[in-house]
Amino acid sequence: WWSVFGKPRRGKGSKPGTPAHDDLVRREFTATAVNRLWLTDITEHHTAEGKLYLCAVKDVCSNRIVGYSIDSRMKARLAVAALDSAVARRDGDVAGCILHSDRGSQFRSRKLHRALDRHGMVGSMGQVGSAGDNAAMESFFALLQKNVLDRQRWRTREDLRIAIVTWIERTYHRRRRQPALGRLTPIEYETIINPATTKAA
Repeated sequence: WWSVFGKPRRGKGSKPGTPAHDDLVRREFTATAVNRLWLTDITEHHTAEGKLYLCAVKDVCSNRIVGYSIDSRMKARLAVAALDSAVARRDGDVAGCILHSDRGSQFRSRKLHRALDRHGMVGSMGQVGSAGDNAAMESFFALLQKNVLDRQRWRTREDLRIAIVTWIERTYHRRRRQPALGRLTPIEYETIINPATTKAA
């Protein structure tokens, strides 16, 4: 199931990170307001130049991708950069927000744990090898795979990076209406429930 979404393999020789967080979500992917529960994960895709990695952060309330980071290497800084970009987009108003992920080494890294502490956020992790524990994030990657990644062979990492960013910001956020949001786009939904969250859109 992971391979469908280009789930990166974990290296056997990777150094262990800090202890994993408890699962605070338990597959209840709902939130009554923004900045209460965020999901994050990493996907990969091939180009003629080599692999490109995307770490995305999704707000469960509106399904908006509030932050992301794209790089040619899958290091802890990829996850930290995605989290920092999400916090910046939300103007730092994230104290108490839960960040839920799998137990990959990037999310167990000391760098990410320090970033969570710095922003006043709480970590949460699903169980090992349990795809359903972050299924709501995988559904976004499935859309990305269908609408961008598998549409053509990508010559350069930069070509793919531009296509990913364009699809997220122009199509997914502003054009793709979601039944779970009452046929609204993520941006429209956030504008209705809390206009202040869209001022950086």
